[in-house]
Amino acid sequence: MTNLLKLFISFLKIGGFSFGGGYAMLPLIEKEIIDVHGWMTSSEFIDILAIVEMTPGPIAINSATFIGYKVAGVVGSLVATLAVVLPSIVIILIIAHFLGKFKNSPYVEWAFRGIRPVVLGLILSASIGVSKNAFIDFKSVLIGGILFYFISFKKLHPILAIVIAGTIGALVY
Repeated sequence: MTNLLKLFISFLKIGGFSFGGGYAMLPLIEKEIIDVHGWMTSSEFIDILAIVEMTPGPIAINSATFIGYKVAGVVGSLVATLAVVLPSIVIILIIAHFLGKFKNSPYVEWAFRGIRPVVLGLILSASIGVSKNAFIDFKSVLIGGILFYFISFKKLHPILAIVIAGTIGALVY
């Protein structure tokens, strides 16, 4: 099987079976690109997440584009990006067609209530997985903890936090 076909199938699965946005997709992306295909290491994956977070756009699309490019160049980035968004496009078209009829159904509401905790679980799982590779020493834990505090409780703008973290990292490391 060619790398382009592997990219397409992998990102089609990621796009089709991940609910809750890009952060919820991270565990599946990590599993596919590191464990299943070995396209990159955990350290490279963390670097990609840093790059993806600095660019505008959804994390899943940016990740697919970047990983696709790393694996198979420009064509790989196009294939991976198309594959990751294709399930969402199809699902949204189907939902849009039927939601008008069923939007007041208690079964639909119950289904959404059941999905919400899973989304939170996926995001927490991604956070734990990323933190295992992001926190390489006490300095990185300290930088992460301080910036988490300022973002969460003092409402520091995330862009400013990225700039501060990059500056601190350049000075400390």
